[in-house]
Amino acid sequence: MSQPATPPNPDAPYGVAPNGQPYSEKSKIVAGVLQLFLGGLGIGRFYTGHTGMAVAQLLTCGGLGLWALIDGIIFLVSNERTDKQGRVLRG
Repeated sequence: MSQPATPPNPDAPYGVAPNGQPYSEKSKIVAGVLQLFLGGLGIGRFYTGHTGMAVAQLLTCGGLGLWALIDGIIFLVSNERTDKQGRVLRG
């Protein structure tokens, strides 16, 4: 006999990260790639909802490219990046 399916958690529709935080609907891969290619415009940060940091990247051309490059790499390799609501980005 199969067990009944666990009802979905409305607070975590995409599941829960190992640290107990719910996953975001945003993807860290999409955020990282956007940041690598369009980071001078802050697009990766706009995608995750961090508009203040995105505007700062836009005004500084992504920290002359260095900030955008490092930020994009960190998005791709880190499991602790969050969206504006504090939910962990999905991998």
